Amino acid sequence: MRLESLREGAMLAIDQLRANKLRSALTIFGIVVGVATVMMMSAVIAGIRTSITNELAAAGPNNFFMSRFDWNAVRIVSEDRGPPWGNNPPVAVSEAAELEKLPTVRSAIVGVDGGGDFEFDKERVASAQIWSRGAGWRDYTTGVFVAGHDFIPADVDAARPVVILTQPLAEKLFGPLDPINRMVRIRGQAFRVIGVFSMGSNIFANLIKYGAFMPYTTALKLLDFDDEMLGIFVVTAGDVTQERAIDQVTARLRVVRGLRPADPNNFALIKQEEMAKTFTKVTDVFFLVMLALSSVALMVGGVGVVAIMMIAVTERTREIGVRKALGATRHENLWQFLFESATVTFIGGAIGMIVGGGGAFLVTALTPLSAYVPFGAIVAALIMAVVAGIAFGMWPAWRAARLDPVVALRYE
Repeated sequence: MRLESLREGAMLAIDQLRANKLRSALTIFGIVVGVATVMMMSAVIAGIRTSITNELAAAGPNNFFMSRFDWNAVRIVSEDRGPPWGNNPPVAVSEAAELEKLPTVRSAIVGVDGGGDFEFDKERVASAQIWSRGAGWRDYTTGVFVAGHDFIPADVDAARPVVILTQPLAEKLFGPLDPINRMVRIRGQAFRVIGVFSMGSNIFANLIKYGAFMPYTTALKLLDFDDEMLGIFVVTAGDVTQERAIDQVTARLRVVRGLRPADPNNFALIKQEEMAKTFTKVTDVFFLVMLALSSVALMVGGVGVVAIMMIAVTERTREIGVRKALGATRHENLWQFLFESATVTFIGGAIGMIVGGGGAFLVTALTPLSAYVPFGAIVAALIMAVVAGIAFGMWPAWRAARLDPVVALRYE
């Protein structure tokens, strides 16, 4: 009997949609937009998180970064007192040499990032990313050389004006020309191109279209990079655990910096997973904003559900009177109209799922991001649509259930 009631409720809801196509389409539209937005955001964020995980695995999950301060933490800067890390000494190049003496460290690579304009002939790329590094930076960066070669320790020691372009930047500046051994101007300074590097596929590389690598000494000497923002990329040795490497690095740095046992660390060691967590927090905030916007669409659709169900109750007043005269209880009438409203929003949710899934497919096809819709998002979207139908259909259903059968039978 219950299954028959469900089937009947679904058929009545579909009949209502067919009888009032425009009104129903406008009602469903808000539900479609809300559900499609949730699906799209879930797909994009799932793709971003997968890319982050893959990048951590490719770059070495046990590697970490030494910095003057922990830039993952939220800090308030006062004009009077300056930044909380102002008393921390800058990272010294000599500290990288000290860390490489540790048995748990395979390499310690000095680096500082910045940007600059690149020019060749009439081509110009404004504000491209510049990663200045010590020799051995490949231990911390995924990708392959497609032309030329890497810079060597002698280039770093002599601060030679050499540069390695990422593949998109080389193609933009040189087109079909071979870029190797050609000169480019970076911030007005002449550099010789010695290599073209294809970055590993990851979300960070995809967010930055144009970039280049060069010796950090060259960036400090010719491009006026800030030596107070130097950092050290630490690559752990062999099968050494990250915790063990961090313990040894911490102990060595405290000795080198002359810290007493009671003194706090005046440096930060940042794990790669902490970087990922920071990025995840940003995506979570973005998701919450989009969820709030999609909720507005659901509210609009919900108001439409209330309107269409109130009209349905009015139009079917005599039918309700007949059903009650034949023995239908308030509970059965309430259930009938609640199920009809839930069916309307379920249809909108199903269409929204298809639209959102199609959007995720387009994102994957047109961008380097592998967006996909998690199964949990599908279930959540459908539940959200049904709950919206029940919530917004409650008042019309309650009104239908409370109708006096005698008054309903007299309704014209």
